[in-house]
Amino acid sequence: MARSYDVEGMHVGTVAAGRIGLAVLKRLKPFDMHLHYTDRHRLAPEVETELGLTWHDSREEMYGVCDVVTLNVPLHSETEHMINDETLKRFKRGAYLVNTARGKLADRDAIVRALESGQLAGYAGDVWFPQPAPKDHPWRTMPHEGMTPHISGTSLSAQARYAAGTREILECYFEGRPIRDEYLIVDGGKLAGTGARSYASGNATGGSEEAAKFSEPA
Repeated sequence: MARSYDVEGMHVGTVAAGRIGLAVLKRLKPFDMHLHYTDRHRLAPEVETELGLTWHDSREEMYGVCDVVTLNVPLHSETEHMINDETLKRFKRGAYLVNTARGKLADRDAIVRALESGQLAGYAGDVWFPQPAPKDHPWRTMPHEGMTPHISGTSLSAQARYAAGTREILECYFEGRPIRDEYLIVDGGKLAGTGARSYASGNATGGSEEAAKFSEPA
């Protein structure tokens, strides 16, 4: 039972409480945890009351009170490497970090150092940078990790939702009808819809050439 704890009574916080982050909070409520969140856009008061949420004005403010931090934020210029050596110092010593959003939200080597020093008690996720991860990626061998492939969207139900959404987008495009805001990231070369609400402009793709290791001759 080493390193096994009940979640009841723990403080857990999500970075971003959009469609996915809010769904995470709803699923955690029955476990009688203290729920925290931070987001660009504060949730409605009735939602905070219903779920018993504590709002934090900044990520750094929230980190220090949480036993578990979960990342549910998109990758863009403002969130690239948002978890790094300096921000990890703001975490409770022995906290857990869960990243099921994008691997590049976290500085790869800073995570390894935090686990080796005990600043983090564990790191779990299903996202890597780059993807696929090279064979020598340190997250494969770092201590106290719970890493898996990015497979959450491979169920038959999820595939059916993707197909239906893709069909709707194509039908709207070819028929000249507006595409729903929740499906829009960019329109006319500018951030739009969900993209305008959740992203910042800029490049966060540097370093992906490392994945080319997989295509090199053995």
